[in-house]
Amino acid sequence: PGDDGTSPADGLTRSDGPVPSRARGTGAAGADLAAEDGTSPADGPVPVISPLVRRLARENGLDLRELTGSGPDGLILRADVEYALRAAAVQGRAAEPATEPHARVAPAPATAALPQTPGGIRVPLKGVRGAVADKLSRSRREIPDATCWVDADATELMRARTAMNAAGGPKISVLALLARICTAALARFPELNSSVDLAAREVVQFDHVHLGFAAQTERGLVVPVVRDAHARDAEGLTAEFARLTEAARTGSLTPAQLTGGTFTLNNYGVFGVDGSTPIINHPEAAMLGVGRIVPKPWVHEGELAVRQVVQLSLTFDHRVCDGGTAGGFLRYVADCVEQPAVLLRTL
Repeated sequence: PGDDGTSPADGLTRSDGPVPSRARGTGAAGADLAAEDGTSPADGPVPVISPLVRRLARENGLDLRELTGSGPDGLILRADVEYALRAAAVQGRAAEPATEPHARVAPAPATAALPQTPGGIRVPLKGVRGAVADKLSRSRREIPDATCWVDADATELMRARTAMNAAGGPKISVLALLARICTAALARFPELNSSVDLAAREVVQFDHVHLGFAAQTERGLVVPVVRDAHARDAEGLTAEFARLTEAARTGSLTPAQLTGGTFTLNNYGVFGVDGSTPIINHPEAAMLGVGRIVPKPWVHEGELAVRQVVQLSLTFDHRVCDGGTAGGFLRYVADCVEQPAVLLRTL
């Protein structure tokens, strides 16, 4: 359980940075794509943005199945193929003799250059862990991120939750209240509910909030997505968080439930830490991190008192907005945490 009296079953989940899985395309169109690059439908068709991109990969001997696309639902863009080819060329030049005319296209495993030392343990980066590594690396490589943070007095938010739950009906989770605050803040600062289209050099702002939340499971880290979170109240958000969390634990989440997020809420307070600098869930533009809620000395109404304090951190893509917008978003979130009545203006 977290220090705020809730547990992962209430929707508060462990996370050190989300990495959603990508689903391969299916259907007749997918089968046609598979036929082009020599794979069978059983191998899983690879979604590619255009035949030109597929031909570029084929002519250079690049296996598209080894790539993670940056487009919608894992769609492989030309930029993805070109980056993979550049990386392969660099590794090929380092690995091949100087007399060989062409560098190898397929990159050698990163562990191949490391000596086999006795007494050590090698853990393959594959499956969920491998997807996590790829996603985090891509986020760090492509997104010029920045982080701002603020401490907030969550005493009134916790009292509001207690009053809601005392009134009867389904229990409301703290995560649901924070999610409701996030959707209200995104309505005021839509720049943070967006994605960067590198190919078109455009920032795409979404008219909906598909809210991802990080969930730590025995199989690894996953990020289920609450569709249309902006249209749900606190009770509806609590129920959806609980449903998706249970599906994550049982391994029954579908690809559709793991993709398409536009903003991520990351609770790392369950680890017993106060702060963090979250890594953005590529290709989203921002993530709100929430630390543990703990009693701390705080100046309240001019006097020193013990209050329930939480640290909030926002990591954002500096291409979509400047610090003023990011700071305005975070300050609004903190104001709602400190005075939940502020939300009434947007209800």
